[in-house]
Amino acid sequence: MILIIGSIGYWLLSGQVASVGDGFYMTVITITTVGYGEVVELEGAARAFTIFIAIAGISTLFYIITNFTALIIEGELTKSFRRRKMEKIANKSEKHYIVCGIGTTGIHIVKELQATKRPHVLVDTDECLMEEISKQLEGEIYIIGDASDNDTLVKAGIEHAKGVFAVTKDDNQNLVIGLSAKQLNPKIKVVSRCRDTKNVEKMKLAGADAVICPHLIGGMRMTSEMVRPTVVSFLDMMLRDTEKNLRVEEVPIPDTFAGKDLMSLNLKKYRNIVLLAMKSGGDWIYNPPENHVIKSNETLVIMTTPEEGHKLEKVLEAAKA
Repeated sequence: MILIIGSIGYWLLSGQVASVGDGFYMTVITITTVGYGEVVELEGAARAFTIFIAIAGISTLFYIITNFTALIIEGELTKSFRRRKMEKIANKSEKHYIVCGIGTTGIHIVKELQATKRPHVLVDTDECLMEEISKQLEGEIYIIGDASDNDTLVKAGIEHAKGVFAVTKDDNQNLVIGLSAKQLNPKIKVVSRCRDTKNVEKMKLAGADAVICPHLIGGMRMTSEMVRPTVVSFLDMMLRDTEKNLRVEEVPIPDTFAGKDLMSLNLKKYRNIVLLAMKSGGDWIYNPPENHVIKSNETLVIMTTPEEGHKLEKVLEAAKA
C-alpha cells in the first residue's frame, strides 16, 4: 500500500510531469534509505510527503523483517525445544523398543507396537518424515540421527531398552546397528531386516538375534494364501480387529512356579487368554494339560488382548518377590 500511495503521490505532487515509474523509484529509495538522486523535485508539500513515506515505509519494512526473523527463530527454537524434550524422555525410558529406520517396514512395526501398547522410540535421519509420522501417530517419541552412531543409540535409551529393530533399507547399516547395539547393551535383543539372504549369517555374527527377509516372508505368505486361505484369513482378522485386538503373545514363567502345576497360574480367571503352547528349553508342548508340572525357564504362548497380557505379566512378576 505504501508503494502504491508513494508512486501515485509523487506523480501528483510533480504536477504529473514525472511518471508513475519515477514516483515508484522515489518511494523505493526513500523506504530503503539508499538516497540516490531525486527524480522528483522536493519542495513544500513534497518534502512533508517524503517524511511521511520514509517513516511509514521504514517502520513497515522493519516490522516485516522483524516478524519474518522471529518466525524463523521461533520455529527453530520450538523444534529444538521439542527435540531436547523427546531426547530426555527417550533417555529415561526403560524396557522399551528402538525402531531404527522408518520406511515401509518400520512404519508397520511402529503401528503394531502402538496397537499392543508397548513403549518405543523411533530413530531416523529424515526429520520431515519423523514430523509427518508424529502427526499421523500421536505421542510418538523420535530421535533424529544416524542409528549406526553410538551417540544416537544412547540418546534413544539403548542402555535400558528391551529390543532394537534394525530396519533401514541398507543391509550394511543394519549390520552396524546390530553390532553397535550389542556393544552398548550386550543383553538387548536385536531383530534385523535383510534384503539379501547372503547377509543373514553375517548379521547374526554381528549380533542380530533374529534376521528377517521381507521377500522370503512375502513369498511364504502368498503360498499360504493359496493353500491355507482360512488360516490366513483368521490371522488377518485377528490383527485388524480393533475391538478385541487379539494377539499371540509370549509370557515367561518365573522360577518361583517351578515344581507347581499349570493350574497354579489360574489362567481361567482371565477371560481373553487362550493358552496355545509352552516352550520348555528347545521343546514345545502344544495345548498343555492343567496337571503339567512347570519347569525352570518355561514360556507361555497365549492368544490374548494387550491389556490382559500385561495384567498376567504383572501378576507373574509380582510372584517373583
